[in-house]
Amino acid sequence: MLAQLFGTSLWFSINGVWLSYASMYDLNDSYLGYLTLSVQFGFILGTLLLAISGLADRFKASEIFAIACFIGAGVNLLMTLTQATLALDMLVRFLTGVCLAGIYPLGMKLVISWTPKYAGAALAWLVGMLTLGTSMPHLLRGITLGMPWQWSITAASVFAVLGGVVVLVLGTGDHLPKQPSKMNLGKGFLALRLPNFRAVASGYFGHCWELYAFWMLVPLLVSREISRLNLSLDLVSIVSFLIIGLGALGCILGGVLSKSIGSLLVAKTALYVSGFICLLYPFLSGLSPILMFVLLMIWGIAVIADSPQFSALAALNAPADSLGSSLAMMNAIGFALTIPSIWITSLLWNDMGPWVVLWLLPGPVIGLWALRKMKASHQD
Repeated sequence: MLAQLFGTSLWFSINGVWLSYASMYDLNDSYLGYLTLSVQFGFILGTLLLAISGLADRFKASEIFAIACFIGAGVNLLMTLTQATLALDMLVRFLTGVCLAGIYPLGMKLVISWTPKYAGAALAWLVGMLTLGTSMPHLLRGITLGMPWQWSITAASVFAVLGGVVVLVLGTGDHLPKQPSKMNLGKGFLALRLPNFRAVASGYFGHCWELYAFWMLVPLLVSREISRLNLSLDLVSIVSFLIIGLGALGCILGGVLSKSIGSLLVAKTALYVSGFICLLYPFLSGLSPILMFVLLMIWGIAVIADSPQFSALAALNAPADSLGSSLAMMNAIGFALTIPSIWITSLLWNDMGPWVVLWLLPGPVIGLWALRKMKASHQD
């Protein structure tokens, strides 16, 4: 869990220092959208390579995870040298995304290899750590205000290296096939032939449409409310960390609930809550900034709470000998759907303001629609 927290701190490392970075080089918010999209493209390519090649099932998950952490840490440090050259920045973030493909899905496989009996609860902790890792750059920037923004980037890289070391020490668990799978191009996609896996994956795809666009928008939404309160924009990093980081609590609570009510019901409930807030938020945007902060916090809890339950359901319904490839494939398609949602919201933010969040609403709707076909007997 700690390794996942440290490794995924690379994901939004530039987002955490965005205000300082943009101010230093006189950049607009669309630039941040390009960098966020570059990470997503890299992650998609990486997960597709894992799924198509079967590498995720041919080699030890702990080794792939560690190598990805080490390379990703080095690539991330290059952000301190690019001097806001768009092509170089996008390339660096793209390569960071490729490395993250060896961290997130392989982290899920590692957890399942250790605790298959309680996959829903265990993955809840894992995705909780992913959420904290995603929010960590905002915290790092918040506690290094007044210092060069490069310090936060460097700290994220150091954490990634530590994450790789932790996983190398722990190794891979004993609850997966002992022999690595044979090379089988497209093996990860075969799981989509299974109706229950297809239903879960489709629900996850809707979840992805909403999640990363929301996380990208959080600093912008927070900046708006802090400006309305006439407070210092230095608070944006800490408040953004709180809103995104609260998602870890949602994951953990969802994991606890999954033991009694099942992963399927937890996933549906989270989708209902996040979808409802997504619908209401722009209509309430003229009310007190404090109320808007509360809504963002609740949204931050609900928007990620379903993710580990989707992973648990997918692991339950995927072929055992291609678990890593199947999860990588699901991640690849899901993250491909983050591309248009991030692009649309970042492009329209300046014109639409808080009303842009309505573009996230199709995510929860699609997720709930997909899960209507999920059989109750397969929810645990």
